[in-house]
Amino acid sequence: MLTLKEITALDTYSVRHPVLREGKPVETCHFEGDNLQSTIHLGLYINCALIGVVSLFKNKNEAFEEKTQFQIRGMAVLKHHQKRGYGEKLLHEAELHAEKYKCNVLWFNARENAIPFYEKTGYSVHGNPFEIGDIGTHFVMYKKMNPIS
Repeated sequence: MLTLKEITALDTYSVRHPVLREGKPVETCHFEGDNLQSTIHLGLYINCALIGVVSLFKNKNEAFEEKTQFQIRGMAVLKHHQKRGYGEKLLHEAELHAEKYKCNVLWFNARENAIPFYEKTGYSVHGNPFEIGDIGTHFVMYKKMNPIS
């Protein structure tokens, strides 16, 4: 049975660590703003096993003029569950949450190898590539939203 629900920041680590921070200390799974009241963490479960996570941060990127912006961070699906549509489910649920909070633009820093996935789901690249520490090349990607009134 597939279930999507809000979870805690700490709950995300069991997916963030092996997918996004493999080989690094588990402490690197903590993102600034994880514990703010305005941050939303979503978990995707198969039966009782957490297999995917995404976090929404109320955060403004100066590249966009829109007033209400959310940033997606820590989007990850465990490797043996990838390429089965679970990432799209997580992303769709994140978009629904963002719309409820009257989000005008949803943006994130995407790893270079994830760009085709995000483009397929309606996101566009903004600007030039940049490096994030020892993680690799990233691009800012975004989607204009239609907030729920």
